[in-house]
Amino acid sequence: MPRRWITTVACLLALVALACEGGGEAGPRPTRGTPQPGGSGGIAALGDSISTGFGSCLVLTSCERNSWSTGDGLRVRSLYRRLLDRDPDVRERAYNHARPGARAAALEEQARAAVRDRVDHVTVLIGANDACRSSIDDMTPVRQFRADVDRALRTLRAGRPKARVLVVSIPDLHRLWEVGHTDKRAVRAWRHGVCPSLLADATSNTPADRARRTAFRARINAYNSQLAAACKAYGSRCRYDGGAVHRVRFTLDLVNQLDWFHPNAAGQGRLADVAWDASGLAG
Repeated sequence: MPRRWITTVACLLALVALACEGGGEAGPRPTRGTPQPGGSGGIAALGDSISTGFGSCLVLTSCERNSWSTGDGLRVRSLYRRLLDRDPDVRERAYNHARPGARAAALEEQARAAVRDRVDHVTVLIGANDACRSSIDDMTPVRQFRADVDRALRTLRAGRPKARVLVVSIPDLHRLWEVGHTDKRAVRAWRHGVCPSLLADATSNTPADRARRTAFRARINAYNSQLAAACKAYGSRCRYDGGAVHRVRFTLDLVNQLDWFHPNAAGQGRLADVAWDASGLAG
């Protein structure tokens, strides 16, 4: 490979790395993962790619510094950063155990990790991948979804009984189809296998496709109902967002322009605003 090509590739990789580190933002970064004298146990994020900040940088990969929950970058005022701002003398720690592609079945292991971290705050956002399958029949049954969530919450309650748990509703993905199915860029991206149970044949208006989207929407609503019930069963240390995140009126300017599905930095910021207001931590 010619030397000038090597140099060009190296520069491009460096630029991408900088972008995922926050686009060249200046300023001190909060300490993450290091215990601080007198500090609390910090915060942990459980869930899927939304909580990892996936696609919120310049590439389709996790960008945890932009996470609505545990991000430590300057582009998103995450719950973690708000906890720091609320009490400057407390240096919280942040751990992100969410994983792209994770379904509710993965929550229990993530909860074990949060227990090991000895955190005092836990956020849970799960369910999009349980619904975003190859077909409606492949979606996680509602009863199984609830059982998976219950196991994770029991693990948290047993290991960190005093931790405050925030369970967040699943965003309204059907709303994304509504605002995006007339946009050629979004439709083109969705053809590459993005949430096929909802977004396949996005421009089709056949009875079968309309019925599929209706069934998808109903399943998300059912999952959200189970998230609320599971949190209620957990007890007073768990708070459900009351459907606040699901009610966010997402527009295409709040999702990245690569897969037209995952929130961009602005979308992550919007999730952080709504989750913080619903968490009860602001008061």
